[in-house]
Amino acid sequence: MTLTLGFDTSAAHCAAALVSGDRVLAVCVEEMRKGQAERLMPLLEEVLAEAGVAWTDLTALGVGTGPGNFTGTRIAVAAARGLALGLDIPAEGVGAVEALAQGREVTVCLPAPRDAVHVGWGASLLTLAPEEAPPPDWPADLTGPAAGELAARLGRACLPAPPLAAGVARIAAARAAPGRARPAPIYLRPADAAPASDPPPRLL
Repeated sequence: MTLTLGFDTSAAHCAAALVSGDRVLAVCVEEMRKGQAERLMPLLEEVLAEAGVAWTDLTALGVGTGPGNFTGTRIAVAAARGLALGLDIPAEGVGAVEALAQGREVTVCLPAPRDAVHVGWGASLLTLAPEEAPPPDWPADLTGPAAGELAARLGRACLPAPPLAAGVARIAAARAAPGRARPAPIYLRPADAAPASDPPPRLL
């Protein structure tokens, strides 16, 4: 039996799901704006315990790679890389657009800073500023955590989104394998932090 643990901290939540094939054995989502670094590992332990599974029973890991919060995304990706090394199992990075689309021809809408929206469909991914007109070629049906307001403004259909962590886990279960690229965050804009203004130390 294959067991894949998927998790995501790319937005204001800490989410995890354990799947075996197409079956979701356990899932947990906790809304939080901060504290994901402290909560993630205990939450993963709780998900495994709910299903009666040990770390050593896992065959693969899936981790959400965003786009989303810079720090939150890095928390989950770093955890996945460390767990993969410690457990000697593959870790697969899965973008939020793919995880929420679940193979449907939809536009996935994700919250972005400054009231903007990240929108993605197929291989396309961009950021719409508030009131900015959408591109003409995107699928009409919208889904995702930021879809409601945008769908209402544009008169589009808003479809329910599956649990993000479960989508991450299912996709990872299907393609995780040794030798694949390590998970890496998806960034659509540079970090807000400015480089240090102090001159670097002189090397002797």
